[in-house]
Amino acid sequence: MATEALPLEGVIGFGGTVKGGLLLHPDGCTLIYPLGSTIVIREKGMPTSQEFLQGHSDTVSCMTLSRSGRYLASGQITYMGFCADIIIWDLQTRTLLHRMSLHKVKVQALAFSHDEQFLASLGGQDDNSLVVWDAESGKAICGSPTANESVLTVKFFNTTTTKIVTAGSRNMDVWEFDVHNRKVRPHGCHLGQLKRVVETIVIDEHDEFAYCGTTTGDMLQVGLANKLFQSIGPKTKIPRGITASAISPFGNIVIGAGDGTVGIMDKKTLNMVTSIKLPSGVSSLVVTQEVNSKAFTFLVGTVNCSMYYVRYDLAANTLQAELEQTNHCEKINDIAFPQGYSQVFATASGSEIRVWHATEYRELLRIKVPTLQCTCIAFMADGKSIISGWSDGKIRAFGPQSGKQLYIINDAHQQGVTAVIGTNNCKRIISGGKEGLVRVWKVGATSTIMEASMKEHKGPVNALELRKNDSEVVSASSDGSCIIWDLGRFTRNNSLFASTFFKAILYHPDESQLVTTGTDRKITYWDAYDGQAIRIIDGSDSAEISSLAISPDGVSIVSGGGDKDVKLWGYDEGHCYYVGRGHSGAIGKVAISPDMRFIVSGGSEGAIFIWEYIHPPVDA
Repeated sequence: MATEALPLEGVIGFGGTVKGGLLLHPDGCTLIYPLGSTIVIREKGMPTSQEFLQGHSDTVSCMTLSRSGRYLASGQITYMGFCADIIIWDLQTRTLLHRMSLHKVKVQALAFSHDEQFLASLGGQDDNSLVVWDAESGKAICGSPTANESVLTVKFFNTTTTKIVTAGSRNMDVWEFDVHNRKVRPHGCHLGQLKRVVETIVIDEHDEFAYCGTTTGDMLQVGLANKLFQSIGPKTKIPRGITASAISPFGNIVIGAGDGTVGIMDKKTLNMVTSIKLPSGVSSLVVTQEVNSKAFTFLVGTVNCSMYYVRYDLAANTLQAELEQTNHCEKINDIAFPQGYSQVFATASGSEIRVWHATEYRELLRIKVPTLQCTCIAFMADGKSIISGWSDGKIRAFGPQSGKQLYIINDAHQQGVTAVIGTNNCKRIISGGKEGLVRVWKVGATSTIMEASMKEHKGPVNALELRKNDSEVVSASSDGSCIIWDLGRFTRNNSLFASTFFKAILYHPDESQLVTTGTDRKITYWDAYDGQAIRIIDGSDSAEISSLAISPDGVSIVSGGGDKDVKLWGYDEGHCYYVGRGHSGAIGKVAISPDMRFIVSGGSEGAIFIWEYIHPPVDA
C-alpha cells in the first residue's frame, strides 16, 4: 500500500534568514514568505488563513514576485554537485508552472522583468552564472558566467527588458540582453578606487541611477547610462552593513541594516533622514500600499524570524515599529501538550520556552532565561506548572499562564539536564542528565528534595517514560541501553539493549509494550514484562529518528528525524501510511494532540508545522 501525503494544516514560523524573503502581493493584503522548503501564503494580520506551496526538496534560498503579482519565482539550496531548482508558481491558481534546473548547489537571487516576460537568475558561489529564462515556457534563453568573485544580487531595469544589473563582491555590471541572438553581454561599472561588497540594489523608476547597499554600511549611487560612480553616503556608516532597501512612495530610499537599523535615506544627498533600531538584523523589506500624503507603511523581516510593521510619518519625520509576528529562530528541542488538553502546547528552543495557541497559531506566553539552552520541557499532570531542564544543570518550574518562576532545583545534574517528566500524582519529578544519572525529586509546598540518584547509564539520558500508576520509569540512553527502574525501591527492574543511541522511548497505552527508536534508524517494539524485542521495523532509509509519539488510542505511531519527514505508521501493521514533507532541517520532536486532531512537529530550522492527524485504515 503506497504512502500518501500528510495534509499540512498550519505553520508557525518565518524564514527570516532568506534575503528578501518577505514579499507583499500587489493586492496589498497577501503576505508570501518561506519557511524551510515550504512557501507560506497568508492574509495580512490573519495568521490562521494559510495556504502552502510545496515543491522544493530543500531550503528556499530566494524569492521574487512579478510586478502584477501573477507569478512567484523561488530558488533553493541543494547538496554539493547537484543542480538547484527554480520554480515558477502561478499565484492565481496556486500551482507549479515550471521547474527549471541549471544552477549548481544554490540559487542566489531572482528577478522578473517589468513585463513579466523574462526571469533572471543568479547561481551561488559554486556556480556564479547569470541565466535568463522565458517565464512563459520555462526554458532558458541564454546565460553567461559572471565576475570572478561572488555575485549576490540581480535586478531588471524598470522600463526595458533588455538591461539587467548584477552586483556583488567588488563587482557591478550592466548586462545587455539580446533576445534574438540569445546573448547577454556585460559592461562593467567604474567605481574608481572603491572596493565594496554589494548586498542590495534598488533602481529608480526612470532607470537613471542604481542605489547599492553595501556590507560596509554605505550606499553607492551609480549612473546607469554612463555606468559611472556618482556619490556615496551617509558620512557615518551604518553598522553591519545595508542588507535590504526599497524606494518609498515619497521618492526616498528605505533601508534596513544588519544591526537592526531601519531608516529613511535622502535620495539626492544619501544622508539619513530618520531611523529606528529593531532587536535584530533586517533581512527583507517591502513597502505596502497604505500610503497617503502624510505617511506610508512598510513591512520588515528580521534575521531572528520576526516581522514588523513600520510606519513613517512625514510631518513628524518619525518611524514607529509594531511587531506583527514572532517565531523561534533556533532548533526546537522539545514540544509538550498539557495532559488531556489540546488547545495549547509549549515549545523549547534556545533560551526560550513559548506557549502557543494550537488553532490560532499565536504566542500566548514567552519565558526567557538568557545565555542558557532549554533542552526539555513537560507539563505537570495537574497543568499548574511547566517543568524544564536547562544546560546549566538546573530544573526550573514556571506558571503556565503567568510565566513566573515557581521553584528551581539547583545542581540537578552536573553537565546539564537532558530529560524531565512529572509523575501523575504531581508529587515527584524524574530527571535525566548528560552524565547518565536518573534522579527522583520530591516536590513539596516549599521545597524540593532528592529522593534517589540512580547511576547505571554510561551516556546521556535522552528520554524518560512513566507508567500510569507511577510505579516504574524507563530511561533511554545514548549508551545503547534502556533501563526500567522501580520507583519504590529505586533499583533496576529490567533493561533493554541494542547497538544504537536510543533517542526516544514510549509505552503503548495498554503498557504491554515499549517502543524505542534511535540512530540505527529502526523502530523497535519490546515486551514490557521481559524486555525482549518483539518486532523491528525500518523507520527511515537515510537518517536517524529522533522522536516518536503514540496516539492516545494506541492505533498509530508518528516518527520524525534527520530525513526531515513526519511519518504516520499503523501500530499493529508497522506500515507507514502518510508522510508529511515541509521541514528543511532535521525534526527534533513530534507530538500528537490529546484529542487526536493534529500532529505538531518542530525542526532544526525553528519551524513548527501543524499537520492533520489521519487515522490509519482499519481494514489494512
